[in-house]
Amino acid sequence: MSFQQIMGQDIAKKMLQSALRNHTVSHAYVFSGPPGSGQMKMAQTFAKALFCEQRTDDACGECLSCRKVEHGNHPDLHIVEPDGASIKIDQIRGLQRLFSYKSENSNPKVYIVQQADTMTVQAANSLLKFLEEPQLPVVGILISQNGQALLPTIQSRTQMVPFHALHPEVMMQELIGEGYTTALVRSVVHIASGLEACREILQQNWFAEIRNVVLQLVKESMSRGSSSIILAQQKIFKTGLSEHLDTLFHLFHLWFRDMLHFRYGRHESIVFIDHLESVSKLAITRSTEQWVSYMDLAANCRKKLRFNVNGQLCVEQLLVGLSDTSGSITV
Repeated sequence: MSFQQIMGQDIAKKMLQSALRNHTVSHAYVFSGPPGSGQMKMAQTFAKALFCEQRTDDACGECLSCRKVEHGNHPDLHIVEPDGASIKIDQIRGLQRLFSYKSENSNPKVYIVQQADTMTVQAANSLLKFLEEPQLPVVGILISQNGQALLPTIQSRTQMVPFHALHPEVMMQELIGEGYTTALVRSVVHIASGLEACREILQQNWFAEIRNVVLQLVKESMSRGSSSIILAQQKIFKTGLSEHLDTLFHLFHLWFRDMLHFRYGRHESIVFIDHLESVSKLAITRSTEQWVSYMDLAANCRKKLRFNVNGQLCVEQLLVGLSDTSGSITV
């Protein structure tokens, strides 16, 4: 993979390629941004470019060094991942021992620390010493959701490279081009962070199933004589879909937001565009304030799940709330 094959992150690519061209590569970087924004792919591509035998500002992907990185067996590239919930001091010490030996060629040694913000205090202090006194030419890449969470002393000795979440439209074009169903793609890009996470969900049968259940429950809960709670028990809690309640509430939230998009004429932003006829009929049955209150209710149910509130109670609360047409919903 070359820099050009990585979607988005133009600022990061410009910074790294400029350093490669001008021979001003820093001894350490922090790739800071949300999960799924491509930090690891960028780190591996940067390492390949540093080792590449054919190009100076990118990875050719064909030379022996590039292929070794691709296959995970380049002797001068080392990756550190959390051991359990954190990166521990022994892992950093082990890295230091590996880097006490000279490289096989004139290239620097490269290390990548994933989830660097999980380092224990002892590990972070040990890495700091390594940053201050590298024994050999070395390039470090620390990957973090929030670079500001690292020790200030580490931040001051590294170059911050910002990463941003990919725009849903960008991910949508890529995934549809890969052959995934358009209707599912329009939903998943608003739920998952990054292309890999989207692909992982799209490859699971449960996502299409739970999306259909949401559509059934919305229509049922807003009709007279609603039996939506019974339907939820049959379709969710007597199946494996009960493991994906966070996604269910997220999809409900997107549906309610679609009602607002329709009311304000923003049809291009509607997620459930494959059900536009239903959207158009339902959108006018509630006021803007009521749709907003339903969005708040769905968001609150997701929040309660994180605090281990019983999932079935959360679903029932949502469905009961949808039958309230007064607009005064307690969240």
